[in-house]
Amino acid sequence: MWRIGQLAHMVGVSERTLRHYDKIGLLAPAAVDRATGYRWYGVAELSRLERIRGLQRLGLPLRQIADLLDAPEAQLRQALSEIVTGIKRDIAALATTAAHAEDHLATPMSILPQQTTMRSRRLRVRRLHLDHPSELAAVCPAPPATLLTWLRGQPTGGFTAAVTSDRDGEQLTLPARAVVRAVVPPSTDVVRAGQELFGWLHRHHLAITGPTVEEHLIDAEGAHAVVLEASVHPQRHTPSA
Repeated sequence: MWRIGQLAHMVGVSERTLRHYDKIGLLAPAAVDRATGYRWYGVAELSRLERIRGLQRLGLPLRQIADLLDAPEAQLRQALSEIVTGIKRDIAALATTAAHAEDHLATPMSILPQQTTMRSRRLRVRRLHLDHPSELAAVCPAPPATLLTWLRGQPTGGFTAAVTSDRDGEQLTLPARAVVRAVVPPSTDVVRAGQELFGWLHRHHLAITGPTVEEHLIDAEGAHAVVLEASVHPQRHTPSA
């Protein structure tokens, strides 16, 4: 039999850890001396402790280990399968986050695009034909207002746009969709921000699937904000011949 300090030294854990395991019912000592309060551990407890540590190394939390320590192997394998799936999902999310951060370091931008989903939306709009993006500011009504363009990148000629209208114009429905959104900082030109957004979409292999929305907002204090929004889906890669 070993006292708590001896077992802790043998296995490489702290006495505090062993006491915690006892407190939560995970690993009780084989015996406790009533006179001194010393905890004593035997081979069975050593084996159980090593199994606890082994399951921890496989990614299982203590609360789950308590349920699985004496469970059938099939139950343990199912739990491990779920752990692996969750870890892979977390790794994929972290890899995406790292890629976005590396992209921002490599290509500094004034905007910070975010991917999200939007509900369907109905607008009444008036369509226009423009020759250059610089004309957009002149045709956009005072906020709150919405400007739409049907562009896939920097235009090389004339293009179609639309602005919201209170009374006249056609009805346009934007379906529920996946989008990339970005708030344009007050110090940044909207055209430049749009070019940065197109570049970001290209680098992240996202294709634009509908009109790009330029939302001009105003709050009760009179402060203005512009939000760019592009409907997207992943680009299909064509195999090389």
